[in-house]
Amino acid sequence: MPSHALKRPTLLVLCACVLVAQSMVAAINLLIPQLGSSSLHPSHSEILWTVDAYVIAFAGLLIPAGALGDRYGRKGALLAGLALFAAGAATSALAPDPAVLIAGRGLSGAGAALITPATLSILVHLSAPERRAGTLASWTLAIGLGGAAGNIGGGLVGQFLSWRALFIAMVPLAALLALAVAVTTPRTDRSPHSHLDPLGTLLLTAGLVAVLFGIIEGPAYGWASAPILGSFAAGAVLTVLFTGHALRSAEPLFDPRVFASSRLRAATLGTATGFFGLFSLFFLNSQYLQGVKGYDAAVTGVAIMPLTIGMALVPRLAARWAGHPRPVVGTGLTLIGLGLLGASTVDASTPYWAYACWLLVISAGTGLSMPALTLGVVTSLPPHQAGLGSGLGTTARETGAALGVAVTGTILSAHTDLASGMGPALRIVALLVLAATVLVVAGHRDRTPTRTIASDRKRVLSRRSGA
Repeated sequence: MPSHALKRPTLLVLCACVLVAQSMVAAINLLIPQLGSSSLHPSHSEILWTVDAYVIAFAGLLIPAGALGDRYGRKGALLAGLALFAAGAATSALAPDPAVLIAGRGLSGAGAALITPATLSILVHLSAPERRAGTLASWTLAIGLGGAAGNIGGGLVGQFLSWRALFIAMVPLAALLALAVAVTTPRTDRSPHSHLDPLGTLLLTAGLVAVLFGIIEGPAYGWASAPILGSFAAGAVLTVLFTGHALRSAEPLFDPRVFASSRLRAATLGTATGFFGLFSLFFLNSQYLQGVKGYDAAVTGVAIMPLTIGMALVPRLAARWAGHPRPVVGTGLTLIGLGLLGASTVDASTPYWAYACWLLVISAGTGLSMPALTLGVVTSLPPHQAGLGSGLGTTARETGAALGVAVTGTILSAHTDLASGMGPALRIVALLVLAATVLVVAGHRDRTPTRTIASDRKRVLSRRSGA
């Protein structure tokens, strides 16, 4: 397939795939009350695992899934991901008990891990260099809209249908997307230089899962509890073992020395920071609108729509400034932090329009910063590892999202009710976002472009152009 062959139908189909995969992260949250009173009679822990199984499988498998697509075919990985996603949804829809429901959620999460990096990698390979920033802006828009769509869809299902309807609907939708991918999406060249590295994959995946378990379950078990401290310790040990293995291996999953690039570190931190703030808001939004404002589930899902406006309009403008990531990223993340500070002032008497204004500020910040951050992560690795780069970036997104929910939930648990805890929680999250923004901007201080000087079986190294 010749390069620069991206057609609009292909772009729309690939963005639809990632939107659907991302939507299932958020949709389940609005169905928790219905699940709790369902015939499955799940315990509190089983409800938490129903929510978390998707995120842990999704984020934990992203990096090896991206490498798998690079090595054996990105279109094939995408189609396999859609099949797994549909199989998991069908399993969840027909679940006779909580254990099967949780297993189905994990299977769908594994499918999403194949879908997400494959879509971005295909877009990178098919886009002309001068159009790549705009293409990635569309992809990051789909990620953001997926969160909003999940809230809307979950709210509508929770209000008018059974929770099983959400999973039933995903099966024909995934089949339709697979058909659209088969018809519209060309195959891209496989990379013989990408390596799965079974031992490295096992070490890295197990380490990520251990860290994610600690982050997600920290509020429930207690941050100083043995299971949480043990999971963080295991994650640290496994990450160190992976690093040592990768540095010694002739064909590692990826070379940890790519993080010597301040740009890659800054883009990864910035991506995690943006989703840390965004998912803190997602976590509190439904509770505030339902518990404090008294909205029903359907209205609550629709009430988050202002978040989609900035995400839809701003990325195309941001793409024009793709060559100046420092001010774009800094301004965008600052807007997210300031929007969260503004949202921390709302209470039961705040009119919805005022709350919606703060959602617009956060939305504009997300739309401004995320395309540049996505481009920064993906272009830090050579083209044949675009899927791996996408996996790194999306792992940062999902880890930031999980951390945002965990931190917000922990702060809320220290207060008697949501009304008293929401303000302090959002203020702390906002201050953390603003503090991280300083580090991200500092990491973008070097504006000199880099170029790859070795990317075959040797280590991937970069240096300043003209050096």
